[in-house]
Amino acid sequence: MLLLDYKKQFTIGLKNEYPAEEINSFFNILIAHYLNVTRLDLALDPKKELSSEKLPLFDKILLKLQQHEPIQYIIGETEFFGLKFHVDKNVLIPRPETEELVSWILSGFTEINTSAINILDIGTGSGCIAISLAKNLPNAKLTALDISNEALEIATKNAEANGVDVKFEIHDILRLEKLSEPFDIIVSNPPYVRDLEKNEMNRNVLENEPEGALYVRDNDPLIFYKAITNLAKTSLVKGGSLYFEINQYLAKETESLMLKSGFKTTLKKDIFGNYRMLKGIKQ
Repeated sequence: MLLLDYKKQFTIGLKNEYPAEEINSFFNILIAHYLNVTRLDLALDPKKELSSEKLPLFDKILLKLQQHEPIQYIIGETEFFGLKFHVDKNVLIPRPETEELVSWILSGFTEINTSAINILDIGTGSGCIAISLAKNLPNAKLTALDISNEALEIATKNAEANGVDVKFEIHDILRLEKLSEPFDIIVSNPPYVRDLEKNEMNRNVLENEPEGALYVRDNDPLIFYKAITNLAKTSLVKGGSLYFEINQYLAKETESLMLKSGFKTTLKKDIFGNYRMLKGIKQ
């Protein structure tokens, strides 16, 4: 079967579920991953075939996409900050706004010797933040925590695959009274989506990504920010920085929490103009 003919079937099969641009993106990701064929390759050679051996695989993937399973979980990987990460249903799929958070952290190190920098990532999931920082700050020391053994197994594999050294530890941050050592930087992308905001989420997120890494109760939405800020008060060095990815609807409340704990704060907007990042400097 011609690959372009299958693309027509693929598009028809998904047209009631996704925009045309997203369907094209899915198809290009799949042919690159499973056939090593790029969009340009197909444009230059429209006679490329989809073999009978691969056809059942693509049909199976089509069914999964119709059921709104994320493409990243289907192929088992995603890209973040120019690096490849293995992902499955035990970890969140890294988002572009988290890349912006990593960029913000790195922007402070353009002319600084990082050999003595000690960085902690809380709620590491796939390890995307810690590993990206370790890759770009090769002399820094990275530690990453998570409550999930399954997530830490994935993060460990991702660190090995990307050739970086990160110390992974299992902890429930809500029960941790003190960190084991002082840190220059603490960063976290904790759960922050309130139950009341679930109706804004897409099906692929609601039905597939781990609830414990996403959601908080409406009556205490800043529970993780409070716990992490309290730990940072005692475990950050003077002048050290605390970075958060935040809920855009609770930006001022989260900043107020940090201010009350004695931090000098900066709110930062993402590329869409929403306050999604917060930095605090310990005074």
